[in-house]
Amino acid sequence: MVSRERFYRAFGELLYVVATKDGLIQKQEVKILEEIINQHPMGKEIKWSFDYEREKNSSVDEVYKKVLEVYKDNGPDYEYDFIIYALEKIAEASDGINREENEVITNFSRELLEKFKKDLS
Repeated sequence: MVSRERFYRAFGELLYVVATKDGLIQKQEVKILEEIINQHPMGKEIKWSFDYEREKNSSVDEVYKKVLEVYKDNGPDYEYDFIIYALEKIAEASDGINREENEVITNFSRELLEKFKKDLS
C-alpha cells in the first residue's frame, strides 16, 4: 500500500493525463477539475500535482505508467469510484469524451481490475 499523500498526487497526475490526452488542456476542463476536487478533502494536493505535471509539460504516457504502478501497488481502494467519476467529468468538459480520453479511462479501470483479480487468485 502506498502513502495517502502519494495516492492523491497520482490522482492529480491522472487528471493531467486525461485533460492532456486530447492535445490541449482546455479552460473548461480546468474549471470542472477545480469544481470536482474542491469537494475533496485532499483537493489542494490533487490540484498541486495536476499543476506540477502541467507546468513540466510531462509526457502523458510516462505519467500514466507511473500512476498505474502507484495504484497497482496500492491495491483496491474506495476512492477509485470518485477518481473514475472525476476523469469522466474532465473528459466530458470539452466537446464530450473523445476516443483517446475514453481509452485512458477504460484502460485504467481494466488494468486495475485485472491486477486486483490476479492478486486474489
